[in-house]
Amino acid sequence: MRIIVTGGAGFIGSALCRYLIHETNAELLVVDKLTYAANLDSLASVRDSARFRLLKADICDAASMESAFRQHRPDAIMHLAAESHVDRSIDGPAPFIDTNIRGTYVLLETARRYWRELEEPKRARFRFHNVSTDEVYGSLGATGLFEEESPYQPNSPYSASKAAADHLARAWHHTYGLPVVISNCSNNYGPCQFPEKLIPLMIINALEGKKLPVYGKGENRRDWLYVEDHARALWLVVTRGRVGEKYNVGGDAEWKNIDVVRKLCGILDRLVPGRRHEELIEFVSDRPGHDMRYAIDATKMKQELGWRARESFDSGLEKTVRWYLDNRRWWERIRSGVYRGERLGLAADADQPAGATPPG
Repeated sequence: MRIIVTGGAGFIGSALCRYLIHETNAELLVVDKLTYAANLDSLASVRDSARFRLLKADICDAASMESAFRQHRPDAIMHLAAESHVDRSIDGPAPFIDTNIRGTYVLLETARRYWRELEEPKRARFRFHNVSTDEVYGSLGATGLFEEESPYQPNSPYSASKAAADHLARAWHHTYGLPVVISNCSNNYGPCQFPEKLIPLMIINALEGKKLPVYGKGENRRDWLYVEDHARALWLVVTRGRVGEKYNVGGDAEWKNIDVVRKLCGILDRLVPGRRHEELIEFVSDRPGHDMRYAIDATKMKQELGWRARESFDSGLEKTVRWYLDNRRWWERIRSGVYRGERLGLAADADQPAGATPPG
């Protein structure tokens, strides 16, 4: 199977590429703009494979995308390229509108023209897989879960741009017949995650003896999904998912942010003895428009595609901490230049104190 993976040098994209090369026979063309959040070190274990190729290109560049499709002749596109950090979308929404909406449009149109010219049976096998987020659904109350039929109520520029991408993908299926599948995942964590996100930022700050800043009282809740479990789910969706359907992927691991941080501190106390890491926790003012709770109902994934998360939150968190301990070079390069742990998302309130962390 020949697949184009957009955003394959990012966190989830690189995990997907590692899975596809190590666990399947897929031939990959990774299309990535190589922005700040991309890291070629995350692809080190697959870059020498004869089934792996990398194209540095912007998904908004229609000519480059036409060329990529024409040369690789894919059986599927797995579209993960996106600006993805909520706080950055608050500071500057323009890149999110451009990449997440316009870029998705360019890919859909490129795929539609390519698919229309395919001969059977390749035409029937082709898939456009739009990889999305649970944040498009907005914020839950104290109870309930996001289901595939849940209404879209995005509350940040990031989630609004991803909701728009989902709507475009759905419309290209219903209007033009393009064989689209959509998946919406809960908060991912694991190896190779850029350290602006909650879990890697807390680990790295703790290792450097810095404060562990938590928004508000840390009461916001998220459903956590180990990234390698997500990669397996994505493969099932693109190969076995029903055309025109969407699938929610969640880890059945709902935790308050403060409890996540405390769990991390407990693991670090054991693996890096010498201090009580919980003493580094500092509560700071909240983020503008901070959604209170996300939780995914992954029943459809389980019943239709036979997927289950293999990692519990405790086992996945332990693996994640150990990875950051064992791969200091990976994150030290980032901390020395691209991102030093500064607070983002202050555009709505410039007087908020520096140092706070995103929720995930």
